[in-house]
Amino acid sequence: MRSMVGNQNPGMNLPKVTLSKATPSVNLTKPGDSQGAMRVNLNWSQGKKRGLFKRSSAVDLDLGCLYELADGTKGVVQAIGNNFGALNAVPYIQLDSDDRTGEASGGENMHINLARPDTFRRILIFAFIYEGVPNWAAADGVVTLYPTDGRQIEVPLDSPVSGARSCAIALLQNSGGGLTVHREVNYINGNQSAIDRAYGWGMDWQPGSK
Repeated sequence: MRSMVGNQNPGMNLPKVTLSKATPSVNLTKPGDSQGAMRVNLNWSQGKKRGLFKRSSAVDLDLGCLYELADGTKGVVQAIGNNFGALNAVPYIQLDSDDRTGEASGGENMHINLARPDTFRRILIFAFIYEGVPNWAAADGVVTLYPTDGRQIEVPLDSPVSGARSCAIALLQNSGGGLTVHREVNYINGNQSAIDRAYGWGMDWQPGSK
């Protein structure tokens, strides 16, 4: 997996794209494109560095996604239940590890295999607070996508809603004209099943742990 992390083209120096309410979407791929593994990074406030969460009151903010493949296969990639996925087999999405404190300098990383973008119908990237007070303003989180063309696509977790446990961050959709990423930043009162209901994924959920 280490070879997949540094997937930006060092010869490219493209400007960072920040998805906002004014600029909510951007194309990731065009029809016929074949790329490598796109890294999706979640980073949030890291204890002493920003002085917001100490070790004794660290928030465990988790990165995950709901996916639906072109053949109708649906599922979730997340640390709960050890659903870390796979990069070169279904679902072609893999979560690296689980950072329980926000103190890991690299945050949490997920990789999406874009060798065949038409494999995916839609992917909903989300984060949720597994442990700790649901205070998104203090967490100061940001998700950054690193496609293999050298761009950085940033989605700040702004406009927080106090008390919400989950946040649907970005929706990747394939509408036949390539893969597009759309800013969501939709705070939801509930866990993954609540995210599912909000976006009509239609899966069955059972309690899980990590």
